[in-house]
Amino acid sequence: MANMQNVRTLMGDQDPVNRTKNFKEVALGYSTGAAMNEADRCLNCVNRPCVSGCPVGIPIPDFLRKVADGDINGAYEILSAANALPSISGRVCPQETQCEGKCVRGIKGEPIAIGRIERFVADWAYLRGYNEKIVAVPSNGHKVAVIGSGPAGLTCAGELARMGYDVTIFEAFHVAGGVLSYGIPEFRLPKAVVRREVEKLEKMGVKIELNMVIGKVLTITELFEQQGFEAVFIGSGAGLPMFMKIPGESLVGVYSANEYLTRINLMKAYQDDAPTPVLRNKKVAVVGGGNVAMDAARCAKRLGAEVHIVYRRSEAELPARMEEVHHAKQEGIIFDLLTNPVSIEGDEKGQVQSITCVKMELGEPDASGRRRPMAIPGSEFKMDVDAVIMSLGTQPNPMSYEGTPGLEKNKKGCVAADENGCTSCPAIFAGGDAATGAATVILAMGAGKSAAKSIDEYIKSKR
Repeated sequence: MANMQNVRTLMGDQDPVNRTKNFKEVALGYSTGAAMNEADRCLNCVNRPCVSGCPVGIPIPDFLRKVADGDINGAYEILSAANALPSISGRVCPQETQCEGKCVRGIKGEPIAIGRIERFVADWAYLRGYNEKIVAVPSNGHKVAVIGSGPAGLTCAGELARMGYDVTIFEAFHVAGGVLSYGIPEFRLPKAVVRREVEKLEKMGVKIELNMVIGKVLTITELFEQQGFEAVFIGSGAGLPMFMKIPGESLVGVYSANEYLTRINLMKAYQDDAPTPVLRNKKVAVVGGGNVAMDAARCAKRLGAEVHIVYRRSEAELPARMEEVHHAKQEGIIFDLLTNPVSIEGDEKGQVQSITCVKMELGEPDASGRRRPMAIPGSEFKMDVDAVIMSLGTQPNPMSYEGTPGLEKNKKGCVAADENGCTSCPAIFAGGDAATGAATVILAMGAGKSAAKSIDEYIKSKR
């Protein structure tokens, strides 16, 4: 009989006071006993609603049953067959709105901590040398190019490698991982975890070309005509930041969240000898309320600043994961809600000195379904800050695919692709943020998996 406790098994965290002074992982993970106890809460529902909530289709009750029975190796075999990056998705996937959001145990209590168990299983397998056992599948003689080594690109490459394809990933940065490396902080996703997932793909035979800016070094057309690739997957993400277009955004000390996080995560700007430093500010305003805003705010806190989240809606509308908001509050991040910037002011040297905001109130729902924020007349106030981080979302950089003959884009400038990753060009496929705009890691992984299937079908149809 299943464990019928209504609350999930606790997972330890690094102490809030201590963790604001380091970049070590906050969530400490499950022990074997804790994972088995939590997995045993699964009712093994006939209809399996949790599976329908998983973008990569993990047979969740099957791997949970293995964990509950103490067969962690068997659990990993099931998990890894469906998910190319389980160590990563177990840490950063918004399970609460996906698999856990559909868990039957959540009706009268807390849903099963599926993500925590997934992380445990993946980490357990790695620590016991699973990566060392991986061998490449014999080549089927067909070459596929993948643009971008983020979650969509890595997943697509991994799925194709399992089928025997000769896969090369072209990454613009000097480190593989895409947003997993440059965007998500060490304390939420250790870079060692990203590296080991990348190394796993390399053991499967995937080749990774770094510092390769497709669209500049090579075009997509040249990948076909000069490099001999039979299909191309565009998984270049969404790295172009958005700004508010308010006065003062060009002042020194105004960052996009993308730049700020890239300096810290990829370039290790928090280290004293970092070649690409970042200013250690005294008081920082982070504009936005998503996961990226929480990441930027928590990084700024670790660099010694007093940090304010400035968000134009209420807490109920915050798009960030509840866990991230909770951790931010624990760490002393100040939430200035129903507040919106109207200008940024600088000193005589052009350095940020203050930000002027207006108080907001919520009206009727807008197109997003959330109540529309409206400025309250005469409510302007000034906040003294020496840095402003804009976290308003991102959009795809079209450099990699701009000018490709016959390749259509949608109104957002993304590659126009269907749910299977197919584009207007038969041999070109796309998925993740490059096709949808900024979304979640797990949705990008699901898109990469679907595109790999479509690529396989396309190449087989040519034989």
